[in-house]
Amino acid sequence: MLEDEIGVENGQKEWGSYVLYRDGLGERLDEHLDRKRKWRKTPRGRGVVGVSFSTDCYMDGRAGKITRNVVKALTDHEKYTRVLTRNPILALQDLDVFVEGGEHVTIGSSIPCMDGDQVTAIEPNAPVPEHRLRGLKEFNENGVQTFVSMSPTYPTQDKDDLREQLKRVAECDPAVIFHEPINPRGGNFEMTVQAARDAEEDRLADELDQLRNQERWIEYATNHLRWVQEIGDELGLPVHLWPDKQLIKHLSDEEAVWLQSWRDRQSPEEFAERELPKSSLPSYPSYQAQET
Repeated sequence: MLEDEIGVENGQKEWGSYVLYRDGLGERLDEHLDRKRKWRKTPRGRGVVGVSFSTDCYMDGRAGKITRNVVKALTDHEKYTRVLTRNPILALQDLDVFVEGGEHVTIGSSIPCMDGDQVTAIEPNAPVPEHRLRGLKEFNENGVQTFVSMSPTYPTQDKDDLREQLKRVAECDPAVIFHEPINPRGGNFEMTVQAARDAEEDRLADELDQLRNQERWIEYATNHLRWVQEIGDELGLPVHLWPDKQLIKHLSDEEAVWLQSWRDRQSPEEFAERELPKSSLPSYPSYQAQET
């Protein structure tokens, strides 16, 4: 389809240079939901619709118009909706739809690091972290639920960096803060290292490159997950870890239980909890991380 419609031969290598717009999607969705009689809900939060978890739904005005109609269709039918964008400032053009959606919609942004130069090196066409945070704060001030995806945090960040980042993220009063370290597998990782190198962010590129060593990746990923959990507890923040299932395979039994409990648990938003009896929620892990 990409090759036929817009001449893209390799969707991975040309990622970021093309887009296909699904005009009229919101209207078609509205008609579909009018007819739909069943909606699957499961104990792990399925049934919550994720909008734009692959391609940014507010990359420009045309995409924003599609997103507006999609969010309206979902929330008009009382379907819980989680919208992710790197451009919440642009999303504010649809503030009325988010406000009207009430408890059924939450908007978030990925903020992997507060260092604008490092983030811009890897995401050259996206708004800087301060811009993203400012948009989320304005949504929050207007009564719209927010969330933040600290995904993925960079190996250049130490515990103090993560603490400062979490303090800044707390400014938008998020319902949940998702966190995951970077996954050094596949074509996306190769592109990430090269993007940092091309932007002359050599320290970032070097430390990313070191993650090809499995032991180094395990150390970095485990430390970041521990630190974010510890700091979240310290600051009273609703952190929700996203550990890689491949990482768990390489840990001690105690650490594996700790991270598997995160994979098994439900995120803490009120709308996610509503469909699950409290008794079936996984207990908070007893594993306590040690300073390393």
